[in-house]
Amino acid sequence: METLKDISSLEDIKQMVNSFYANVRKDDLIGPIFNDKLQDRWEPHLQKMYGFWQTILFDVRAYSGTPFPPHKQLPVDKTHFDRWIQIFNTTIDAQFAGPITEEAKMRAANMAYMFSHKIEYFRNAENELRNASGKS
Repeated sequence: METLKDISSLEDIKQMVNSFYANVRKDDLIGPIFNDKLQDRWEPHLQKMYGFWQTILFDVRAYSGTPFPPHKQLPVDKTHFDRWIQIFNTTIDAQFAGPITEEAKMRAANMAYMFSHKIEYFRNAENELRNASGKS
């Protein structure tokens, strides 16, 4: 069995991101959401993700921005984030192994958990506002 190497370069990040999103696009549950949201803007999204993961894993300032707002209005819940994590871990484990790989999986799980909870929080707050004002 071949030994997998750890994520150690921008090329590795590109491989990780490209293969992950290729799997996302084919997924029955989350694929349609991503494809509908990104449509023909996949390339800029992938470029942004390369910078995001470079910043997170290598402490290279390749990404600036706030990742949560674009996700806030997506029609997703915990089930979607669980699938996202499942695809992320399966994809990354098939290609890489090591401390940076484990860091990537931990960071992805933390982000999914945080995004899921923040989306629920905002939805609940919006529903409470609607209910308080007598609108349904």
